[in-house]
Amino acid sequence: MELYSGYINKLVDELASLPGIGNKSAQRLAFHLVGMPQERVDRLAKVMMEAKAKVRYCKKCFTLTDSEVCPICSKPGRNQKLIMVVENSRDLAAYEKTGKYEGVYHVLHGAISPMIGIGPGDIKIKELVERCAEDVEEVILATNSSLEGETTAMYISKLLKPMGIKVTRIASGVPVGGDLEYIDEVTLSRALDGRVEL
Repeated sequence: MELYSGYINKLVDELASLPGIGNKSAQRLAFHLVGMPQERVDRLAKVMMEAKAKVRYCKKCFTLTDSEVCPICSKPGRNQKLIMVVENSRDLAAYEKTGKYEGVYHVLHGAISPMIGIGPGDIKIKELVERCAEDVEEVILATNSSLEGETTAMYISKLLKPMGIKVTRIASGVPVGGDLEYIDEVTLSRALDGRVEL
């Protein structure tokens, strides 16, 4: 049984198709949008259309930007010889929020996953290798610690090592506030292997 009119149902369906938005959140957003003043709805729609039309990949690191080169790559103080490889722009944003990293990034836009048909040619690995042919001292592999992320990191490492570039992998282990009894063995093993002297 349909509870709402056709337009409300269409709006709820479209919003529910977005990642991370369930049916209840979609309903809440739909009612909020319908109740907003017309000029705010117009402004939101315009911003969405402009972003879709103007956002593209940075020509250096492949993160999303509305200029040819993103603000991180074009910032004078960044160490261009240090590249952190991440799977997506959200991962880049997470590292950038720490304020601890002074290098630049390379966004792969995915990870190698033969099970769903994603091979090395489907993500930005070739572009990374071309970038590393220039003056790069270290590449930090910051892919996820999933099977796909690990596979991608190993593949990239095998490509870059013969080029004489230092290739490192981020440490992974016990999350802050995590109880050891609930952590899997692989994570605990990694935490032990990645330990540092105090």
